[in-house]
Amino acid sequence: MTEHQRPRAETEQSSAAGGDAPVFKPRKNGQYQSVSEELAAWMRTGWADTERRGLEPLDQAPYAAKRRAALSARFPGERIVVPAGNLKVRSNDTEYPFRAACDYVYLTGDQSEDGCLVLEPRAEGGHDATVYLLPRSDRGNGEFWLDGHGELWTGRRNSLTEASRLLGLASRDVRELPEVLREAPAAPTRIVRGHDAALEEVLASLREGGDEAEGAAAERDGELSVHLHDVRLVKDDWEVGQLQRAVDSTVRGFTDVVRALPEAQATSERYIEGTFFLRARVEGNDVGYGTIAASGPNATTLHWVRNDGPVRAGELLLLDAGVETTTLYTADVTRTLPISGTFTDVQRRVYDLVHAAQEAGIAAVAPGRPFRAFHEAAQRVLAEGLIEWGLLEGPLERVLELGLQRRYSLHGTGHMLGLDVHDCAAARTEGHVDGVLEPGMVLTVEPGLYFQPDDETAPEELRGIGVRIEDDVLVTAEGSRVLSAALPRASADVEAWLADLLPRG
Repeated sequence: MTEHQRPRAETEQSSAAGGDAPVFKPRKNGQYQSVSEELAAWMRTGWADTERRGLEPLDQAPYAAKRRAALSARFPGERIVVPAGNLKVRSNDTEYPFRAACDYVYLTGDQSEDGCLVLEPRAEGGHDATVYLLPRSDRGNGEFWLDGHGELWTGRRNSLTEASRLLGLASRDVRELPEVLREAPAAPTRIVRGHDAALEEVLASLREGGDEAEGAAAERDGELSVHLHDVRLVKDDWEVGQLQRAVDSTVRGFTDVVRALPEAQATSERYIEGTFFLRARVEGNDVGYGTIAASGPNATTLHWVRNDGPVRAGELLLLDAGVETTTLYTADVTRTLPISGTFTDVQRRVYDLVHAAQEAGIAAVAPGRPFRAFHEAAQRVLAEGLIEWGLLEGPLERVLELGLQRRYSLHGTGHMLGLDVHDCAAARTEGHVDGVLEPGMVLTVEPGLYFQPDDETAPEELRGIGVRIEDDVLVTAEGSRVLSAALPRASADVEAWLADLLPRG
């Protein structure tokens, strides 16, 4: 990797090419670099016109327009500011790969760093929507080759004209936005916080009244975030299609992993992680979250992401992974697989109980049913099984009331899914976890049992076994549809699937 300049280069006036064009003077290790006037002038010339004309709007553009219209109706007369977020430093002068904020993507379809959507209220009602973006690197002042974030370093950005055509939105230079906000007519203003500290500071400087004003502003901003999570609970047809694409790629990624199990046994869990990541990058944007590739006793750690353990025949592999599409919708699927191709009797006993719990949970997913119903149904089956095995003392209702089964099941049975793997987490409780399911909601159903290696309350034969089965489920008008149904779930079906994919002999 070539070294680029951080922080972003500064501009100074130069006498090159007439003396009026500012030339970037990038710093490197705190020192200004020397750029000759002749080189600076030459670099401004000889570049072809690459503006793309005749672009068609993105597929999601009309859906994003409807979402903006609904947001406009919800907050009449108010200015709405929704930032995409900024690059974050990973180490010294390198950044993490950028991933735009979900609310911004939902409302624009854009994924550019430093972008911002502004809904400006009109006097006659409604709003004017403008997306503020970094335009293409300026070839007049040298930014495109001297700035470490210029075009020759990090790739071509869309021009503002191109962005307008793709997004179906008016586009302006985001570097103008602070001044635009300062000069805008007085209006109540809300911003989605936590993504662009500089813009938050600009808005804070425009408020009067000190702590009291800031407290009221924080409350208004919180209401905006909650509302955006509320409306994202129900997916439109385009979003459901994106989630199905994510799931389909994820299914192929799981198939890749099974075929790679022999190589993983010769290396580590990271071979599994890397195998799945290859599918995610080829068919999507990335993985939607850190892959959990947990073999043997590592499967009893719920969020095992170190993925540095051995992969041994005779043990189980718990793989929790999801492809994130190029439009940033993610799948979230888990399978627990016998590495050698067949379950032992003890492994099968645990697996079959978890599968029965998942079947009960999926059966409870239907429109009009309480959101918590699928969790309660799955937990009931797990508790019944643990009582039958003698690990818990009944009666059943007492165990459930006290939550005693959680020693071995630990987590909830599912969550909403969409642009975030744990989608709509800020939605109102009464519309989400205390609400009812509606057609268009997508959620995971993922019961599990985990017997810790050092848990002396469990029989020795169970210690170190962790099993989770997770599928992505769409609520439909008639009931539900398992988006990830292409992956086998029953123990016998899993073994048959492995037999077809694993090398023989």
